[in-house]
Amino acid sequence: MELNLRTLSRLEPICGLSSARLEELVRLCVPETHARGSDPLRDIGVGAHLVFLLAGELKIVLLDGSMRVLVGGCDIANWPIGYKTVLPLSSKAITDVTLLRIDFELLDIMMTWDDLSAAVDPAPAPEWGKMTGAFSAQALTAGALAQLPPAHIHELLQRFERIVVRRGASVIKEGEPGDYYYLIESGRCEVFKRVGGADVRLAEFKAGDAFGEEALVSDSLRNASVVMKTDGVLFRLAKPDFLALLRTPLLHALGRPAADAKVAAGACWLDVRYAAEFAENGLPGAVNLPLSEIRSAFGLLDPSREYIVYCRSGRRSSAAAFLLAQRGFKAFWLQDGLLGSGT
Repeated sequence: MELNLRTLSRLEPICGLSSARLEELVRLCVPETHARGSDPLRDIGVGAHLVFLLAGELKIVLLDGSMRVLVGGCDIANWPIGYKTVLPLSSKAITDVTLLRIDFELLDIMMTWDDLSAAVDPAPAPEWGKMTGAFSAQALTAGALAQLPPAHIHELLQRFERIVVRRGASVIKEGEPGDYYYLIESGRCEVFKRVGGADVRLAEFKAGDAFGEEALVSDSLRNASVVMKTDGVLFRLAKPDFLALLRTPLLHALGRPAADAKVAAGACWLDVRYAAEFAENGLPGAVNLPLSEIRSAFGLLDPSREYIVYCRSGRRSSAAAFLLAQRGFKAFWLQDGLLGSGT
């Protein structure tokens, strides 16, 4: 059975999502077929998911021993199994059945953002519910926005500015003060750094990616230039709003005693200085990953570990910790760096 927008739009409470979110769920969710006689709820569980019966007949047994038969497509099947009563003890497929499970946390985040974005003043704000490039499910569950306190969401959407940019336009210039944080709604841009009188291409960003945070977090000059590779649409957030609404929730500083305790408990030191600096006085057991290389090395890090990021003063490490937290890593930065800890 192929999932489509019409099927999702009849399911509760999913039908309350914007059409753009429903289309996104169509791409993210895959219906599951279970054979007659099986217990599909035992196979997939229902605790962390909302489970819908899309087709077929399913007998469920409740905790009190009573039984019910659900039929896909009927009114009661438009609600998640156990949503209005209690979760079943077991189940049995009377016929082949098709189930759809949706991660509860994902749906909760989507509904929170949709509800709060609907409350934003309509003029001159964009229609946030349709913005699933910069505000995709991945961005809302695994990026900087995932860790944003719900109380900040409405205010953040009020302060974002939407700008249309053309191919070849310069968005950020190396050496200039940091002024904005950017999210890409559509289009692509390239990152360049001036080396020996020539522009060296470092990276390419696409819809859903963010950039411009390093200079804002570390309060330093831009260390690279960003130029639009295609026409596109960007959202930008002024530095004061970025610091108040995004940096503070994501950045977690630790003093040296607390950092040492975390490392003793299994966290990893991450030195974001240059290799020559690391060779001089890197901490025992530390991994060296210079700030300039960290974007291209996310795949080398273990998302299940905690990282204590450090540098000489705390400036580079705070920027690196933000980049890591923005990608969903558990990252802390050593306050005041090695200088502050007397190393």
